[in-house]
Amino acid sequence: MNIMVELTRDQIAAANERGRIVRETQPHAKAARYDAKADRVVVDLTNGATFAFPPRLVEGLHDASPAEIAEVEVIGRGFGLHWGTLDLDYTVPGLVNGVFGTAKW
Repeated sequence: MNIMVELTRDQIAAANERGRIVRETQPHAKAARYDAKADRVVVDLTNGATFAFPPRLVEGLHDASPAEIAEVEVIGRGFGLHWGTLDLDYTVPGLVNGVFGTAKW
């Protein structure tokens, strides 16, 4: 069953404005890499700041090999990080705010 919803120009404009605000106020990545020597995932943010964290803190990365950790890629217009081999995704705002896994983790 397909339901088509028509959006008004005002609704589209409001959604675009919300997106602009998110892009301007929430951290997002322009690049990410694994620095094996420092044992840190390094995320370069679009605002010029750099954020780094040790993979041992992150659920799903804590026992990954250096080669697996190095497969990090930026996704979702910079709002996510993805490790394909590990089938693992994290949001950049979540990581910046110290969310390194589930509540149980």
